Amino acid sequence: MPRYDFRCRSCGATFELRRPMAQANDPAVCPKGHGDTVKLLSTVAVTGAAGAQPAPAAGGGGGCCGGGCCG
Repeated sequence: MPRYDFRCRSCGATFELRRPMAQANDPAVCPKGHGDTVKLLSTVAVTGAAGAQPAPAAGGGGGCCGGGCCG
């Protein structure tokens, strides 16, 4: 189940809730009972496999069409 971060506008507390995606934008009550909360944007880090090599550059270079036929 996804985790969503919230901040209370009344007391400034930051907290997280686990809830189904269908309820992602439903109102949340802070742990101190305040109802004036806002959902925070979360960042997700996506990394590739360790030691992965970058993809080779496309094209052959040379000339206006890249085919080497133009001088």
